[in-house]
Amino acid sequence: MNTGAGESKVTADASLEAIQNFKGKYPKQLWYLFFSEMWERFSFYGMRGMLVFFMIDQLRYNEVDANLQYGASQSFVYAFTFIGGLFADKILGYRKSLFWGGTLMILGSLILAIDPRQFFFIGIGFNVVGTAFFKPNISSIVGRLYREGDPRTDAGFSLFYAGVNLGALIGGYLCVAIGKRALFDSLVPQGLEWNVAFGLAAIVMIVSLLTFVNTQKSLGSIGNSPLAHLEPQKQKLYEYLTFGGSLVLIPFVIAMVSETEYTDWFMRLIGPGALVYMFVEMRNYSWEVNKRLIAAILFMFFSIFFWAFFEQSGGSLSIFAANNLNNNILGMEFDPNGTNNAANSLFVIAFAAPLGILWIWMNRKKIEPNTIVKFGLAFLFLAGGFYIFYYTRLFSDSNGVTSLGVFTLGWFVITIGELCLSPIGMSVMTKLSPLKLQAVVMGMWFLASAYGQYFAGLLGANIAEASSNATNMEKLMIYTQGYKQLGLYSLIGGGIIIAISPLIKKLMGNVK
Repeated sequence: MNTGAGESKVTADASLEAIQNFKGKYPKQLWYLFFSEMWERFSFYGMRGMLVFFMIDQLRYNEVDANLQYGASQSFVYAFTFIGGLFADKILGYRKSLFWGGTLMILGSLILAIDPRQFFFIGIGFNVVGTAFFKPNISSIVGRLYREGDPRTDAGFSLFYAGVNLGALIGGYLCVAIGKRALFDSLVPQGLEWNVAFGLAAIVMIVSLLTFVNTQKSLGSIGNSPLAHLEPQKQKLYEYLTFGGSLVLIPFVIAMVSETEYTDWFMRLIGPGALVYMFVEMRNYSWEVNKRLIAAILFMFFSIFFWAFFEQSGGSLSIFAANNLNNNILGMEFDPNGTNNAANSLFVIAFAAPLGILWIWMNRKKIEPNTIVKFGLAFLFLAGGFYIFYYTRLFSDSNGVTSLGVFTLGWFVITIGELCLSPIGMSVMTKLSPLKLQAVVMGMWFLASAYGQYFAGLLGANIAEASSNATNMEKLMIYTQGYKQLGLYSLIGGGIIIAISPLIKKLMGNVK
């Protein structure tokens, strides 16, 4: 597989120096990556938004097991990004990793499109391994577009994050709405709605991959193979071993995702193992570099809790939307599950770029809050959103069905918090890590997200278990009470982060 034709000939126009010396707010390469990531996230979030509803509606899982399966599948998606980042750093480079990961994701979606009920876990297995090679490395390429210390980096990641969410908005709403026959029901043959929904994820992933392949020459030397100094035959041997090993891994992923007790053991091992690997690598760097890496690990630790609460979106909030939300926002009708999947992305698209520009303006005025304070603010906004979810109980009818509009307002508040953490988090990972460890550190950032997904499944399962055999009104009360508790924990977390921000700031040194 050759996706890097002409990699050894880096023209002056596409050299790294020329790329990083761009004028204006954003480098042109960011826009190419924006569209590639947009279509990939359409595929990913379209799939993600269907999982819990599909398992309950089509595979006949109970709500507790659906939450646990959701947490397992999503935790593996993010956990394996560490492995994908490691192989990109050591063997494949970012570009070939992206191509290979995208190819596996296409295959997984096509398998699901053929027969989503029979081949559900096989398709999930391909998508998990594919995402591991795709996701961390495209973020690492974005980081390489900027010089170290460039104040425009946060704005660049915020714009890139808008691309993530444009894809998530369209895919998150369309796929589940098509599967539920809430959209295009006259065009989709009866009984094939879920095949079409999963097939749509495959089509847009092909578009994503073609976008990257056709624009990668503009990246100059960014993302080339780290083994370019070896003889071609030896380099290909390492690459083919990586491709073959990832294929062998897929059956193990299928087994671990389908049996959630295996997930428990995996999550007990992968995090400590990743930390041990990081500490071994840290021996090769100075204390100044290691302090920054320790700060990066602290950011990862806090992000676990943020994502454990935020990722109720695909689990318990998906069930809440199906059971307890009406379809009305300001007099207009929307599918509640599609809205739950897409509202966050819509608000990111609307506010990511303006917030990124605000960071630039505040930096010029020397009043920009540092990254640690932004993390703390993220938790405070998260708390506000979950308290709004709690207060939806005040707007319910006698059947326990409440306002989709108020629920969407909660997502608006949470989104502002997410914009203070996620794009900034990706940016700070690239700032705090040395070049040779960037993909691994980015992989660990997503590994922290994996633990968030894992705990999200456990939290959602606890809420679902408490509401088993309950009436719809009782479900409303139990679910919203759970969201109140998550709001309280978020409030405490934000206070702790802001309180210890001076310590983390010292560890970060001159990184802002």
